[in-house]
Amino acid sequence: MKRFLSLLFLGFLFSTFFISQLMAQSLPLAKPEEVGISSSHLNQVKTTIQEAIDHKDFPGATILVARKGKIVLREAFGASQWIPEKRAMKIDMMFDLASITKPVATATSVMILVEQGKIRLWDKVKDFVPDFSTYTDEAGKSGEDARIWHLLTHTSGLPPYTNAKEVERKFGSPCPTDSLVKHIAQLKKTDPPGKAFHYSCLGFITLAHIIHQISGQSVAEFSAQHIFKPLKMNHTFYNPPEQFRSLCVPTEVIDGKPLIGVVHDPLARLQSGISGNATVDDLAIFAQMMLNKGEFQGTRILSPLTVERMTEVHPAVSFSGRGLGWDLDSDYSTNGGDIFGHKSFGHTGYTGTSIWIDPETETFVIFLTNRAHPDDKGAIISLRSRVANIVASAIR
Repeated sequence: MKRFLSLLFLGFLFSTFFISQLMAQSLPLAKPEEVGISSSHLNQVKTTIQEAIDHKDFPGATILVARKGKIVLREAFGASQWIPEKRAMKIDMMFDLASITKPVATATSVMILVEQGKIRLWDKVKDFVPDFSTYTDEAGKSGEDARIWHLLTHTSGLPPYTNAKEVERKFGSPCPTDSLVKHIAQLKKTDPPGKAFHYSCLGFITLAHIIHQISGQSVAEFSAQHIFKPLKMNHTFYNPPEQFRSLCVPTEVIDGKPLIGVVHDPLARLQSGISGNATVDDLAIFAQMMLNKGEFQGTRILSPLTVERMTEVHPAVSFSGRGLGWDLDSDYSTNGGDIFGHKSFGHTGYTGTSIWIDPETETFVIFLTNRAHPDDKGAIISLRSRVANIVASAIR
């Protein structure tokens, strides 16, 4: 089940800033009371995170909390790695985002194509992936075709994951993208489309392929051109140059070596091992853009209505608790805690990363940990909820 939460296809962002700490802020700093937050209550976040690190639940973390467009907490804790030697965590270090890239890169790219009139959410998946099979019942009767929105809401009938070693045996390493997508398309479907929710990395691998089919660009190229460069997230990219590797926070140790700047997810690693990371600062730009209904500092990425559609539970599959790429109320949304309202949304990443955004209070929490280092046994699920509860209850 753990692998089901892994990273989307080539969807791993890198972000860093090499200017001074104050100049690196994507948003202005403010005292908590200036935006209606109790500083004494908010400080409990620091204590709670440090207690988890002392308990060795994970080596380290960075956190950024903002409200009403101003940062009220931005801090690093613990160690960036334990192996091969212990190193302190720094605020500008880059984390393997894992599945946070599903909404930030892939889903946003799909919706930009929708706004451009190049694709419809109602288009059939097989229009772009002809081998995409349908669900077959016990009598051998084929069901309806899955649509693009089924992939975005994890209700296409695709299983959560597939065996990376089997794919490698079949297609080699690195594995050609077209071969992997064809393999995924032909997998037996678990349910008819729109009838059941199964969180599926395979659906987002398929979406990344569709983005390439339509635009002629990889999801990395498309998101850089249409999302990150316009937002002036100038140090956000997919394949980091060698000089940035020292800022990458390692994940799991495999064959005696920690993965540094190499993706943790097995299927993505099979795709030439491209990884992607971000600092809390670049994610803050994206989160504020979403709170601003698609715009940041004069640059519009999405229309207000598109943001609304992405961040509401999709009505055709309300049982899923999912929006278009975003999580609102599924079994995976515990990182939002118990106090933020039903309009809040976010996502988690298998490596220990999470983002939660609440439009009602104009607040977001970006909490990045390296819980997969060194042995993929770190504990983070409960802490995410407790951190979100402290932040929400600090709002006065």
